[in-house]
Amino acid sequence: MRTEAEMRKWVGLVALLVAEAMNLLDATIVQVAAPVIHGELGGATSDIQWFGAAYTLPFAALLITGGRLGDLAGRRRVFRIGVTGFVLASIGCALATQSGVLIGARAIQGATAAAIIPQTIGLIRSAFSGPDLPKALGSIGPVMGLAGISGPVLGGVITEVTSWRVVFLVNVPLGLAVLGLARLVPESRSPLRRGLDLPGTGLLIAGSALLVFPILQSQHWFLAPIGLAVLAACVLQQRATGARLLELSLFARPGFGAALVTSTLFFAVLSGLTLVVVLHQQLTLQHGVLRASLALLPWSAASGVSSWCAGQWLVQRVDSRLMYAGLGVLLIGLGAAHWWLIPALGVAGAGVGLFTTAFFTEALSRVEPHETGSAAGLLNAVQQFGGTLGVAGLGSVFLSHPTTLHPALLIATAAVLGTLGSAHLMRSPRSRRRVHAAPGPAATGR
Repeated sequence: MRTEAEMRKWVGLVALLVAEAMNLLDATIVQVAAPVIHGELGGATSDIQWFGAAYTLPFAALLITGGRLGDLAGRRRVFRIGVTGFVLASIGCALATQSGVLIGARAIQGATAAAIIPQTIGLIRSAFSGPDLPKALGSIGPVMGLAGISGPVLGGVITEVTSWRVVFLVNVPLGLAVLGLARLVPESRSPLRRGLDLPGTGLLIAGSALLVFPILQSQHWFLAPIGLAVLAACVLQQRATGARLLELSLFARPGFGAALVTSTLFFAVLSGLTLVVVLHQQLTLQHGVLRASLALLPWSAASGVSSWCAGQWLVQRVDSRLMYAGLGVLLIGLGAAHWWLIPALGVAGAGVGLFTTAFFTEALSRVEPHETGSAAGLLNAVQQFGGTLGVAGLGSVFLSHPTTLHPALLIATAAVLGTLGSAHLMRSPRSRRRVHAAPGPAATGR
């Protein structure tokens, strides 16, 4: 029988899992509702992509700083401040009367989410130990799978029955529940505490924005090389200042650099393809928002089931080689989607669940406790940045050829093949020996 202190920890875990799910729900719900929002608020066609990118871009750019803030000021404290800001920004989104106002409120949402997400792994690792730790970390995958399944359907039902504004108000009761339960999570800080790097953060935000903006707008392409130059300057600044934004020791871990590339490519496909399917259903086939959301149900359901199976059995038996199987199944689904879209999405979703579980287990298996905040922030950052690029790139390709999915599917297939190569680089001989030594979370699912 568990003691009262142990029960408090497990109840506190619920708050962390709900916060993770809330982030995924917000992204998937808004993707489904985006065409309806644009129809009511008006604005440029590219605003449909900005409804998502305005959230993910500051989220990606500030995740590392968010992780560092938790290391310094206390992860639970920063987590609760972030949740409070997220709830207030969600109310602002619901009250928006113009596309520009909504995009601005979404950016604030993304910034506050960057204070929430990096704290979860650190808080779980500090609260649990022994055999309870892998159980707590392993609960992330099924929860994210359930959120992924319910997000598109919930977005379609809410938008169809009530209003897209209620889509954002869903975050209010969820956020208040999280704030109430989070007090049960014990506070934790990093044993190695460094100051914030505001110049580095500024360079990262500016470089990311300059790189993504021309892709979203399909113009002002001269900004993209400037963005790359600013990001290069960020790297040089990190080296010159002793890398106060990042833990450079992470890049000495076998395969961690390849994991960042893998995450970027994979989640570009994941986020971009989800948006493209919704746009195809609503703009090309003229389906209603509810029917469009149901088109994603095979994808989400298969992803949730395969993620759970992988976390419970397959990763322990197959190890990180399961990544290859997941990407192979995903490629089969993308190929079949040229002819049988809905069934093919189910196949692709099964591949997504297999891959994400094995990927995050492999990527986090070599992270030391003092690197947790930086590693979680960095992995989530490139994941969100990849998602932003996917929404921008695949979304722009589809909007340029709105009568067919074929060009977007071909580009997504090429990106998955690139993911296959970078995933292979993660599996160094040393990392293969260590994969069972330190279990990581099954998936973040974003």
